[in-house]
Amino acid sequence: MSHLPDSLADRYRRFKFRHFAPNQDHYENLATYGQSPEVMVVSCCDSRVDPETIFSAMPGELFVVRNVANLIPPFETTGKYHGVSAALEFAALNLRVKHIVILGHSGCGGVRACLEEDAARQTEAQFIRNWMSMLSDARDAVLHNPNLAPGPEQRAALELEGIKTSLANLRTFPCINILEAKGRITLHGAHFDIATGTLAVLNDAANAFVPV
Repeated sequence: MSHLPDSLADRYRRFKFRHFAPNQDHYENLATYGQSPEVMVVSCCDSRVDPETIFSAMPGELFVVRNVANLIPPFETTGKYHGVSAALEFAALNLRVKHIVILGHSGCGGVRACLEEDAARQTEAQFIRNWMSMLSDARDAVLHNPNLAPGPEQRAALELEGIKTSLANLRTFPCINILEAKGRITLHGAHFDIATGTLAVLNDAANAFVPV
């Protein structure tokens, strides 16, 4: 029989006493009436970036999907397994969220693996390279941009381009395209800087990320 690490068990007990007990009515309502979040967040699974913490959200307020480098695959129906696509469909059609936020972050390991061959080899995993191939076009554009210095500047640029790529892929989903055209759903791109705590949001008109 396996047991939780002591550190997790202790943290759970702390949660039960400090957070759950004072908010038990809220949890009971969620259990009885279900969830009705207005916002979906697609975030990286990096342990340093937690959407609920960044947006000070209580349980039931955000519908969160996390994956390597906060990527949205383009719409297609030929594959067998579509975790991100299924979550998008459920959020848009069943939960009827009003906003979808693509949340990227600084120092993204997936972006680095996409940009640097050495970083990709360090992952020793066959799935990451294939997953990050969704950024191949954006990577090539960054690498051929003479205004970007190799290293941190290119990585930072690709993090932002990755958010834009996910937004473009999101709009290939028919249900998202229709709902956005009707004004029933709004798409957002955002980038969180871990070191400074700065959240920058994509301004579509200026095609630039502006700090909140």
